[in-house]
Amino acid sequence: MIRSWARAISFILLVALYISCQKSDFIPIVTSATPSTRGFQTDSTGYNIVESQLKNKAQLIDIRSVNPNIVLDIRYATENNFTKRRLYRVARCLLRASVARKLSLVQQDLEKQNLGLKVYDCYRPLSVQRQMWRLFPNPRYVANPARGSRHNRGAAVDLTLVDRNGNELEMPTEFDNFTVRAHINYSGGSFRSRRNRQILQNSMKRRGFIPMPSEWWHFDAAGWENFSVLDLPLESSP
Repeated sequence: MIRSWARAISFILLVALYISCQKSDFIPIVTSATPSTRGFQTDSTGYNIVESQLKNKAQLIDIRSVNPNIVLDIRYATENNFTKRRLYRVARCLLRASVARKLSLVQQDLEKQNLGLKVYDCYRPLSVQRQMWRLFPNPRYVANPARGSRHNRGAAVDLTLVDRNGNELEMPTEFDNFTVRAHINYSGGSFRSRRNRQILQNSMKRRGFIPMPSEWWHFDAAGWENFSVLDLPLESSP
């Protein structure tokens, strides 16, 4: 009889414990290595497109607040680009803080040679990337928005060289030229254009930027893969 009562009590306790577990909420443990997904927005592909507060150290900042000497010619804020459309509401160059600081060092290096930088594009919202892909779905020149681009991470920049008066130096092609003449190993064109292209490459590589083989104007920051894809409007960032 005692054993029967003991078994009955044990069974009742197990049932009560099971019900309690089913009703309780599961609260994940959040560490710096495993950030919470709360506070993130995701697109249809499941990518995080708005960062949580855990990544404040990697926030976007305006390059003009770091180095106002860098000239801006944000082409996608105009119709002077390959889409022939104005894709940005404002003309701003936003980058991750660490990337912006490195770009400022490039500008300082070039100023010693009476040269400087002119920027065509920096951070690009993922929604704009989708528009570009619909117009020109060529992965050689436009990143597939399903994976996001380095621009969408605020870790890439399109730019050229200018003289001390802000005049662009000769390059093998204009910006957004999707031909072999824009490749960094293109051996045609004038000697001056190839020399200027090399000065730009050397200056950017010295500060940790990686050139894109098919576009002389495009450079990725080392470690770009550590930043998440964003879809924040340019005008909404500080």
